[in-house]
Amino acid sequence: MKKIAISIGDLNGIGLEIALRSHNEVKKHCYPLYCINENMLGWGAALLGLDVPSDFEIRDCGKVFEIEPGVCTAEAGESSYDSFITAVALAKSNEVSGIVTLPINKESWAMSGLEYKGHTDALSDLLGCEAIMMLGCEEMFTILYTHHIPLRDVPHEIKAKKLKPFLLKVYEELGAERIAVLGLNPHAGDHGVIGDEDAEIEKAILKVNHFLEREVFVGPLVPDIAFSKNNRENFTYFVCMYHDQGLIPLKTLYFDESINVSLNAGVVRTSVDHGTAFDIAYKDGNPSCLSYINAIKEAVKLSSGKEPLLTF
Repeated sequence: MKKIAISIGDLNGIGLEIALRSHNEVKKHCYPLYCINENMLGWGAALLGLDVPSDFEIRDCGKVFEIEPGVCTAEAGESSYDSFITAVALAKSNEVSGIVTLPINKESWAMSGLEYKGHTDALSDLLGCEAIMMLGCEEMFTILYTHHIPLRDVPHEIKAKKLKPFLLKVYEELGAERIAVLGLNPHAGDHGVIGDEDAEIEKAILKVNHFLEREVFVGPLVPDIAFSKNNRENFTYFVCMYHDQGLIPLKTLYFDESINVSLNAGVVRTSVDHGTAFDIAYKDGNPSCLSYINAIKEAVKLSSGKEPLLTF
């Protein structure tokens, strides 16, 4: 059975509760190694009114600080980052087969002085790669060309010379034979009437398909109908130009079960596809553990070399 490092996330949020409540289920799929300070584990569990299982193996890391449920703090941001980099180090040294991350809070990271916008950015820097963010479930995956950047900056990133290698890397990672690519503008630009970015997308698609000698990438699809029932019956993978273009339909349709998978990272990393849920943290809110369990299962599949991204 594979050993998987669990980055515990922001201790002011729901990550620890999910880890504790899911432990017995997780053990059916892997040997979990939780990256958390031992004292913080005991304190957090006491606040939750939960026992720490006797076989809850940890890699002690981070400092002791005051847990403030539902509050952004620099200390919580630093703690969640320490947990993450500990998990990454374990994967790099092959002490574990993969990483599963519980949610961090980006504002808390910023308060602690970190410049990363999230796990994917940090992973790219720490491992010297260009990790690609893919989110979804068996029914539908969205692949983000840009993710945590201001919306005003997205059009400047859409150039055929940048999009072409991105699409090729997506194909290399997935091996799927039909992948939809969304346009940026309303009506996919109406052939230049509403912006010229979509012409760049079309140019990249044509060049990649020519290189692959077959029509793998289809588009640019008009964004407002890209996720119609008919398109979802014909495509599983959708390349989206920016964060919310892919995340709004995904979370509307498959919020509980979807996960986050880092492609092109050099290590196996999956994550829950939800946030810290500060509004219910430490309030007996009974958070859903489905995304976390699915992320565990996917990390095990990927680290085992089994066909991934097919069924949970």
